[in-house]
Amino acid sequence: RGSLGEPPGGWPPDVRAILICGREPISGRPGENLPAADLDGAAQRAAGMLGSEPTKADALSLLLYPDVFASFAEARRRFADVSVLPTPVFFYGLAEGEECAFDIEPGKRLIVHFLTCGEGQPDGTRTVFFELNGQPREVRVRDRSLQVDRPAARKADSGNPGHIGAPTPGLVTGLFVTPGEKVAAKARLLTLEAMKMQSTIYAPRDGRVAEVLVGPGRQVESEDLLLVLEA
Repeated sequence: RGSLGEPPGGWPPDVRAILICGREPISGRPGENLPAADLDGAAQRAAGMLGSEPTKADALSLLLYPDVFASFAEARRRFADVSVLPTPVFFYGLAEGEECAFDIEPGKRLIVHFLTCGEGQPDGTRTVFFELNGQPREVRVRDRSLQVDRPAARKADSGNPGHIGAPTPGLVTGLFVTPGEKVAAKARLLTLEAMKMQSTIYAPRDGRVAEVLVGPGRQVESEDLLLVLEA
């Protein structure tokens, strides 16, 4: 039809008639028939998907490859900019005792020294022990090689304003709403206790409680989905 241009000398008319099945062929440069691209609008959508200021390349990527960019934006929100990692570390991780250094911004270098992994847990996670610039750290991660005895907790989607996630690991000590209940912005939803400190989670906006995924006595990890608010 001509959407990708024409070869030198054009298409044989009889072949073209068979292939385009009665549709009108495109004359001239194919790009002339395309609607104008809204780069500013794409940049605004990309900012919402990334949760940060987009580059021009981000806006163009969203226009050209919307599905691929959505997956990229979700990974960027969850893991930050992993392009700063050395390629072997990104694909294969570190071996015990191995160390790597990378710059997360000009003048700011991180040195990660991987120590070891803890035992597998019933929810399919392990605790990873490492040093960050010489300071001991630990984080719990999902190990997909483990057989899960109980379903892993759902994680809050940072791009969904209705998802209320756990800001830190802790124990749910109080629940003040029920499914179907209407709540106002800044209403108390639940309380978490961690390291003998108790914190209250409030509704970020008006809405209705669509789902409650936890109850008092439930231990949660950072970013676990606690409840869902719908407008």
